[in-house]
Order: sequence, then C-alpha cells, then structure tokens
Amino acid sequence: MRPYTFAQPRSVREALRGAGPDTAFLAGGTTLVDLMKLEVMTPDHVVDINRLPLDGITLDHKGLHIGALERMSDVAADRTVRQHYPMVAEALELSASAQLRNMASIGGNLLQRTRCGYFRDVTTPCNKREPGSGCSALEGINRGHAVLGTSDACIATHPSDLAVPLVALDTVVHLGSNRGTRTVPLETFYTLPGATPHIENTLRPGELVTGITVPSSPFAARSHYLKVRDRQSYEFALASAAVALELRGRTITQARIAVGGVGTRPWRLPAVERALAGRPATSATFEAAVRRAADGAQPREYNAFKPALLRRTLVRALTELVESR
Repeated sequence: MRPYTFAQPRSVREALRGAGPDTAFLAGGTTLVDLMKLEVMTPDHVVDINRLPLDGITLDHKGLHIGALERMSDVAADRTVRQHYPMVAEALELSASAQLRNMASIGGNLLQRTRCGYFRDVTTPCNKREPGSGCSALEGINRGHAVLGTSDACIATHPSDLAVPLVALDTVVHLGSNRGTRTVPLETFYTLPGATPHIENTLRPGELVTGITVPSSPFAARSHYLKVRDRQSYEFALASAAVALELRGRTITQARIAVGGVGTRPWRLPAVERALAGRPATSATFEAAVRRAADGAQPREYNAFKPALLRRTLVRALTELVESR
C-alpha cells in the first residue's frame, strides 16, 4: 500500500475542503481498503467520513430517505423499508456476507468498483484500471461478465445488488461538494463504458454521496428481488431481477423492472414494463413480456447462457411476487 495522508473531519464542509481527484472517502472500507492493498487504487488523501451526520432512515410523502452512512444491515432490518420497499431489503440481505453488511455503507455500496478479476490483477491489462491498456476479459474468462451495455473496451458487470431495485424505483442520489449540492437520478448516475470505462459514474472530483431518496409509488410495496448465483451466499449475481407491480384485481396496471448481473450498469427494462401493463398477471403474460429482455445483448464465449438465464430469472421473479403477495 502506498503512503497517503489521513483525516477524520466532523462536518461535511470540513470533509469536502480541499477534496479533489486524488481524494478517497472512507466509510465501511470494504472495497476501498482492499483495492488500496492491491494498489489498484492509490489515493494521495483518505478522508474518514464516519463521523459525519449522514445517517438516518425516514419516510414522508416524498418517499424513503436514507443517509449515505447507514449500514447495509441496518437498512435491511428497518421495518419501514421492509414494509414499504421490500425488494430493497431483499437485495441488501442477498449482498456480500453478514459481516460485510454490518460494515458497508449505502453510499459505499452504490460506488463499489467492479469485481472483475482482471481489474484487480495489476499484472493484466484493464481499461478501467489503466485506460488504453486493453480488456483482458474480452477473450479471457468472462463467464460472470456483462452481455448488455458492453463495448470493445470493457465488459465488466456492475457489482451492486442494491442499485438494481433502486434503479427500478426511480431513486435519486444526493451529492455534495464545496461547490454546492445536486441531485441525480441513479439510472443516469451510472455511465456506459464506451471508450472510457474508467469513468463509471457522473460523480465529480471532490464530490460526496450524502444520501438517496426512493420516491413514493403505488407499486413499491408489491416488489421482489431475485438473485441467481453459483452458491447461496457471498457470491455475485449471474442474473438478478427487481420487479414491482401495481395490480387492479389480477390485471397489471404498472410495472417497474430492472436487472443485474448481466449489464455494465443496473439495467432498466422499459420494453418489458410496457409489455406487462394492462395484461393479466399470468405465466403466459410473463413469458411473452420477457422475450425482449435481452435485446441488444452481446454475449462472449463463456457467458452465452446469460440471455436465456435472464429471461428465466424474470419469469421466476414475477411468478414468486404474484404468488406470495
């Protein structure tokens, strides 16, 4: 690990003072510390933000507000979250391990770096780690990599479980810097790799995630998150689905669908949402609606199974949601 300066500010203003491209903010440290040890990330300044007043879970007429420093396990266990936004709690409970969930923050989870093995191996080319060096995954071991939103420069899968239901529910992320504050829809906060895969989001140098707001909606309470993976714990998704439905009787009036494990960012599926709206909540409807779920997919040698797995995951998630609620 390379040398760096360390600070423990007590206010957001103090934390942001002098923050720039070479500053890293430390919350749970479950990603940052690992990457610093591997020298994948080499910040000059590390700012411990754990003393900042960026916690809290509240619900009002605008929606659910969660501070960036709330721990994943606390949000997952919160009664308000479980009652009004069940797939958020489910996604958190299916993330990482219990020990990591006790440490990791909500803001940190949304900003975690890719788990692509080539990104973490400094002896191999990786455009995310060293722009212009190449992408080893293109012709390498790419079973867990993305099939949607990829480019010739990167096929790394977005790692966050939590971001998938948050994107489905039109969540916004609150950002602060010494220039002021701004709010960005989470779906547009994440960027496609294109020719610049090292730019993963629209966060500006010296900017800090301060919290998120999940809007109130008629369908959030009837929602479900399903994660398909090689083993039942401590494993990243091969495919995942966040599904939310508003029903009138057995007819779907609105749907919100996003998927993970298959895209370079959390992947919203508006075509599937439109195909579900106005239709009965039946297996036939689900099977027909998901036919376009993998439109535009570009599978590689070892992940060619993912489009079919994605469609099956969506049908199963929708079926489980309707049958259980």
